[in-house]
Amino acid sequence: MTFISLNGKERSYLRGEANSLSPLTQIGKEGITPGVISQVEECLEDHELVKIKINDNNEISAREAASRLSEKTDSSIVQVIGSVLVLYRENPEIAGYNLPD
Repeated sequence: MTFISLNGKERSYLRGEANSLSPLTQIGKEGITPGVISQVEECLEDHELVKIKINDNNEISAREAASRLSEKTDSSIVQVIGSVLVLYRENPEIAGYNLPD
């Protein structure tokens, strides 16, 4: 898979779509483990747009977690607010989101 860079319109559209989502996974006190990475990979494959919560007892910031997960999963960071981050990776088999031009 190839990493896609999102422009402002695409990022804005996906932020709006992410508003109604609940976090599909959490990052606990162990941080970003291989298990977390595989779970995020699976969620991205199934849903394309994934909201992830960082637990309060974690020493990693949401921004750092988003950066690491984005790199490990070839996904794009849509937004990071507080302890919640949103990642996107297009899946041609699903085509769930029609990104604006």
